[in-house]
Order: sequence, then C-alpha cells, then structure tokens
Amino acid sequence: MLDFDRETNALILIMSVAITRERPDTPDAIGLISELQEHLESFYPPESRHGFSVEKLIAQNVAFFVLRSDGAPAACGGILLMGAEYGEIKRMYVRPLFRGMGFAKLMLNLLADHAHANGISLLRLETGVHQKEAIALYERMGFRRIPPFGPYFVDPLSVCYELTVA
Repeated sequence: MLDFDRETNALILIMSVAITRERPDTPDAIGLISELQEHLESFYPPESRHGFSVEKLIAQNVAFFVLRSDGAPAACGGILLMGAEYGEIKRMYVRPLFRGMGFAKLMLNLLADHAHANGISLLRLETGVHQKEAIALYERMGFRRIPPFGPYFVDPLSVCYELTVA
C-alpha cells in the first residue's frame, strides 16, 4: 500500500511483515528452500553444500520460520539447537525481490531470540564464500569468523561464524 507524506512530499510504501514458525514441508517453505538450493548449486559442488533437506530439517527438529511481506513468502531461516552448547543457523534465505529491506536482519534477530529463549547464548553458522551479501550482514551483526565446527571441515569454499548473544 502507498501513502503520501504531505510534509516531505514523498510516497511511503507501507508493508505488512510477519514471521511465523512453521514446518519446513509447507508449500511456502519448500518453495523458499528449493530456490536457495538451486542458487547454491550454481556456485558450489555437492561436497561444499551443507544445507539440510526438508526431511532432515524435520528429522533434526530445526525450528523453522517463514517471513512474509504483504502475505508473500519472502524469506526463511531455521535454527538447530545443539543441546545447551549453541544454536546453528540453517537455511537462511531472502528472495532477490525482497533483498535490501532488512528482512535477513529481522530473521537473524528472531533466530537469536529463539535461541536465547531456549537458554542458548551462542549462535554458529556455515556459509559459502560466494555469499558476499550474507557474509557482510553476518559481520555487521557481530559474527566473527571461526574454524570449522561440528560436521564441517576445512573447505576453501566454506566459512564458519559465531556470535555470542546477550
């Protein structure tokens, strides 16, 4: 919806944004995950792609969220709680049409809040070196680069990060 600000003579875009927790096998979640997978396949060989399938997200009990803008699925992200040690960010994705609107930051903040609500203060993630915008966002939000953790290994196409949340 558009509104007009008479003081600044500017048009203002008013959006409704909602983030909901849902199963990763819903149609909107599957669509977002499939787009992410297709995007990553264009950059990385199979051995350098570590994303969970929809089935593995469910089997591993990943808390999964979809962000909608004016009802349209725009972004997704999940968090795998690793006991009391850390939460791992999984399947973060923002559709290209919705980039630059702050949705990735909203999703990361929600995932951090979810971890904190479950007694976890350390977030970790793995991403590919070609995900320049994602890496820039993680670093702006205070994530610091770390050596591979958990199931990850030294890979020139992969980087790992962590963030302690208050």
